[in-house]
Amino acid sequence: MKILITGGAGFIGSAVVRLAVARGHHVVNLDALTYAANLANVASVDNSPLYRFEQADIRDRQALTRIFSDHAPDAVMHLAAESHVDRSIDGPGDFIETNITGTFNLLEAARAHWQAQGRPDSFRLHHISTDEVFGSLGPTGQFTETTPYDPRSPYSASKAASDHLVRAWHETYGLPVVLTNCSNNYGPFHFPEKLIPVVILNALHGRPIPVYGQGENVRDWLYVEDHAAALLLALEKGVPGRSYAIGGENERRNIDLVRTICALLDEMRPDGAPHDRLITFVTDRPGHDARYAIDPSRIREELGWSPSVTVEEGLRRTVRWYLDNEDWWRPLLDRQGVGQRLGTKA
Repeated sequence: MKILITGGAGFIGSAVVRLAVARGHHVVNLDALTYAANLANVASVDNSPLYRFEQADIRDRQALTRIFSDHAPDAVMHLAAESHVDRSIDGPGDFIETNITGTFNLLEAARAHWQAQGRPDSFRLHHISTDEVFGSLGPTGQFTETTPYDPRSPYSASKAASDHLVRAWHETYGLPVVLTNCSNNYGPFHFPEKLIPVVILNALHGRPIPVYGQGENVRDWLYVEDHAAALLLALEKGVPGRSYAIGGENERRNIDLVRTICALLDEMRPDGAPHDRLITFVTDRPGHDARYAIDPSRIREELGWSPSVTVEEGLRRTVRWYLDNEDWWRPLLDRQGVGQRLGTKA
């Protein structure tokens, strides 16, 4: 296929780009190169004849129309989004414009292209979303594809809105869409504002490791390369109009995850050990969801996917990658907001 991937210079998007090219797909990477994007994430495919890059913003409808016309993709994988909850608390406007208006623009450009091509049944628009649209779980239970939406932050509300738009374009116009909602991703090339890279890099620098509240919040962790494989599978075999919940089946309390990373650093970089002495409990995030957990039964039973990497193995790989790739993360420490506590304006 020729796949247009939006947000392909970001963390998850770049993993999809690398895997799609490795599997022989032609890939057009559309990215605005905002603060969290990094072309170094896709440097390994930059010289491939299967890869093209287009710098454009999904808020720019004219640019989208041109890119669809120039490249005539068979499918779209929509990953471009503002995604950091703390940033959404401080500045929700960017999340509304990118995640809602940008998704609307992409849907309209894709619909025009699809109609001009004769409405082929083989066309797909795959919208990649988050489990955060479902709100917060108690001590038991899991999110499924039929869980009612209950977003709690400007980020999750904007993603919920984008999900609804995608479903509406399928029901109203017949646009062939697939949706996925995933749990927390981690792994190589993760921008250093999210929990796991923050823990690793603060520990390496001997700085306090901030943990919100008492670290009791629970997340289901999904290794990013497992997620990329699930996304391509959903694109290729997913039923139009259907959604698939993708989870790692690796639930951990934040404090336990942080202590595991510290123990790995004690082993791999013993200078500064014990690293868990740096753990510092800080004021909790406003409206912090207590627990996320996904039941991936549908994608397992219908499409044959299941996670292959345990959180223990994935964290070991991730810590090793950050230790071996300082030349990747070092320049990112100067980007706006990195190393600062965000999301306190509420």
